[in-house]
Amino acid sequence: MTLPATHPLVDGRTVYSPLVRAFRGERPGVTSDEPHTSAHARTPVWFMRQAGRSLPEYRELRRGVTMLASCLDPELGSEITLQPVRRHGVDAGIFFSDIVVPLLLAGVDVDIVPGTGPVFAEPVRTAQDVARLAPLDPAALAPVVEGVERTVAQLGGTPLIGFAGAPFTLASYLVEGGPSKDQLRARTLMHSEPETWRALMDWAADVTGAFLRAQVLAGASAAQLFDSWAGSLSLADYEAHVAPASSRALSHVVDLGVPIVHFGTGTGELLRAMRDVGADVVGVDHRIGLDEANRRLGGTTVLQGNIDPALLGAPWPVLEAHVRDVLARGAQAPAHVLNLGHGVPPTTDPDVLTRIVRLAHGEE
Repeated sequence: MTLPATHPLVDGRTVYSPLVRAFRGERPGVTSDEPHTSAHARTPVWFMRQAGRSLPEYRELRRGVTMLASCLDPELGSEITLQPVRRHGVDAGIFFSDIVVPLLLAGVDVDIVPGTGPVFAEPVRTAQDVARLAPLDPAALAPVVEGVERTVAQLGGTPLIGFAGAPFTLASYLVEGGPSKDQLRARTLMHSEPETWRALMDWAADVTGAFLRAQVLAGASAAQLFDSWAGSLSLADYEAHVAPASSRALSHVVDLGVPIVHFGTGTGELLRAMRDVGADVVGVDHRIGLDEANRRLGGTTVLQGNIDPALLGAPWPVLEAHVRDVLARGAQAPAHVLNLGHGVPPTTDPDVLTRIVRLAHGEE
């Protein structure tokens, strides 16, 4: 299947944007036969969790509205997505949602509890539990599609990134019943009942893959698969018990030809395997330098990252030196998109993010 004729990558709105060019391996300032603009002669930047609690306008807009209700309100979700693009001048929007939204739309009883995270009324821990999970009805994705369409219509030449949770992270939440520091129950199930584990991972892959595909077809110019908990895995376990499902999730969008980013936290030992499931770009967290990540990936893969979120609260000279160091290390990769090594902390001063954008764009 091809993208619709009205898609921003097809009608030309985002195809030459700095972000899309970088995701496809182009370095700023490199001569090509395609149109060249001054905007392309800079390192593109966006921030994971750039839409959210660090913005006072977000807190005002969300007043009295639950997280999941916000995600499923197309008008509200679109406005939240657009807020950091307007404020910071970042090179992409990231669709405002949550990785558990497709689980909710598939009929799973989940709530996002402030201060805790996703909590599931009935954990999934047996073969019978997995068998009761229902497939996702495409019609249930209508609010997601409308939200993306509303957002893309206002972004113009700025790309929107669609995102979804990787199957391992979703399966971990389901098995644990909520957040876990070590995913012990999930990793036990993986080894003690491999057939049950595989069935759960396949279900999660198809649900989250459909969620991601809906965003891309509605207008997202790139897709990111986010594996919050993969860092708890050994390389052997990742390759044997997780990578096939991540590849299955990405198979839902790979035919559409949009750039695919794969990011996880604590995954320095898994970078090659995470790329090889079908990613064009590997997101790197703050635990290893981009130069080392580039070496581990053989110098052939576009990198995204990896400012340490903790330094967002440091004095500007300290943060500036760190950002310049990240940019220098990222310059060794085929191309680099500046981002954080995880998400924006809620206590971050928004003006700091704006200043990082200006620095990345050569305006500081």
